[in-house]
Order: sequence, then structure tokens, then C-alpha cells
Amino acid sequence: MRITLFILLAFCTVFVSAGQAQPAKKQTRNYMTTPTGYLVVLQQGDNVLQELEQLTRQEAIPSASITGLGFVHPTFGFWNAATKTYDPRALRDTELVSLTGSIAWQDNKPALHLHGVVADKEFKITGGHILALEVGTGSVEIMIIRHPDRLVREIDSKTGAAVLQIPNR
Repeated sequence: MRITLFILLAFCTVFVSAGQAQPAKKQTRNYMTTPTGYLVVLQQGDNVLQELEQLTRQEAIPSASITGLGFVHPTFGFWNAATKTYDPRALRDTELVSLTGSIAWQDNKPALHLHGVVADKEFKITGGHILALEVGTGSVEIMIIRHPDRLVREIDSKTGAAVLQIPNR
């Protein structure tokens, strides 16, 4: 009886402690300011678009230019003029050879416009408009060059695309 009670008590102790909350993971900052904007370093599993939108809100970035590189799982889109939507294509385990784009605003929300080129392990290149971008093995490094004017995107009635508007001065 004592042995059974001991085993039961030991099992309950292990079971209860396994279900207890673990200490919060230390939150580290994933960007730093530079003389012209920001350097962002994202880690495996990070959602690049969400991180950039969050940074844009947090730092109140009026507009910016973006360049970057790293390891990613991208989803590209090719603009279908007939349907006024993007035809998507998802890839896994690629190296982001080049990321370029801009940050503006649309309907008071960050509006990212990003294009990229990736290479697979066979060195085959694919590129286009980025619909989604997750950091793969390794990291992604992004340079953001901040611009002073707040730029906006508006839907063009002819094409259905969100077009960057140049302010009248």
C-alpha cells in the first residue's frame, strides 16, 4: 500500500509540475535605430510582414524604403488584371537573394509593398510580389530607410491595385 501511494504521489508531482506555467521567455528587441532608419533582424518562424507592420505602428514611420536578405518561406503573388487579385505561389526553404519595397499607409494602417527574389537549393530563381513571408532556417536582415513625408496608397479605379500617391507640394 505504501509503495502504491508513493508511486501515485510521485506520478502526481511530475504530472502537476509538467502542467505548470513556465517562466516567460525573455523578450528581446529585434531592431535598432540607425542614422537613416532601422536595422531589423528576424529569427526562424517570425512573420516578416507582421513584424514590419508592428514596427511601422510602434515607431510611427511615415514612409520608408526597404531592402533585405535571409532565409525564408515566401508566398509570391502575380497580379491578375482580369480578376484584380494576386495568383499565389508558396515556396519552402529558399534563400532571399533580394527584398525591396516600401512602407506607406492605407486606411490608417501600414501598407507594405514588397517584392523579392529567392533561390532554392538548385539555384533556381523565383520572384515577384510578396504576399506572405516567414523566416526559415537562420534569419532575415532588413534595412529600413525612413522618409519624412507620410505617403499613402489608394486603390486605382482602373486597375484595382493599391497605388502609391505622390503628395502635391
